[in-house]
Amino acid sequence: MKLVLRFLFATAVLMFGGICPSFAADLQMFSKVRLVNNPENDGDSFLVVAAGKHLLVRLYFVDCPETSVGSKSDARRVREQTRYFGLSNATRTIHFGNEAKSLVERILATPFTLHTAFASALGRSSKGRVYGFITTTDGSDLASLLVENGFARTHGMGRKTPNGVPRDEMIEKLRDLEISAMLKRVGIWSESDPDRIAELRAKQRSEDRELKELQTKVKRAQLPHSLLDLNTASEKELQSIKGIGPVLAARIIAGRPYKTVDDLLKVKGIGQKRFEKFRHYFVVGKGQRKGH
Repeated sequence: MKLVLRFLFATAVLMFGGICPSFAADLQMFSKVRLVNNPENDGDSFLVVAAGKHLLVRLYFVDCPETSVGSKSDARRVREQTRYFGLSNATRTIHFGNEAKSLVERILATPFTLHTAFASALGRSSKGRVYGFITTTDGSDLASLLVENGFARTHGMGRKTPNGVPRDEMIEKLRDLEISAMLKRVGIWSESDPDRIAELRAKQRSEDRELKELQTKVKRAQLPHSLLDLNTASEKELQSIKGIGPVLAARIIAGRPYKTVDDLLKVKGIGQKRFEKFRHYFVVGKGQRKGH
């Protein structure tokens, strides 16, 4: 249940800063890294060459506006960013996205340092991305510079920094920089509408809730009409659930009797992530019929 609590905490953080935790391995340092010109580069994601290898790096902790809209998901993201920053329209969001990209190109014109644990950073790029920290030639943190200059918000994946700053402390630091940039009306904040920003953000939260509710309903509708009893389900019935093969089904049977569905976590091969996928298919005791 510890991981469940972590996810609940992450959800709460998303409401205020959009920061999710990253449980990656130790960071590795690469010096004399160079920025590579690439059409997919933007303010928070760009191609670099480190130790002779090309890496597409996604910055920890921050989110810059998009530089283009090439898909429906891009359009939704730009709309969300437009509302967050309180801008008049999406065209201005794209404009500031390109401004952020240009700022990064200027800052990273000289060799810099990269710290990464090669944690996968999903996104619109067709190539694999990895999360990382960028330290500029003068020792500044690139993510902090973007927020300080009003070209990024505190949002995204985070973890302990290369110089030992805990994730939560770094979030607070970036939020302070973001508030300062808002008050100074620099970068994107120079065009924010203070009279509408609360309204726009509330609208975004409402749509996010509606989407989450819809996803929950669809997920429930896809569950089997009758739940399986962990203590009586046959091997064949267990294997009818996606992700449970012969080996795992045999282990589940061998682990009987179960007092609660949570006891599945004691079965070898079922971690918290798998458990969250399976738990809705089972009961302990008499099977129940699900209504729709």
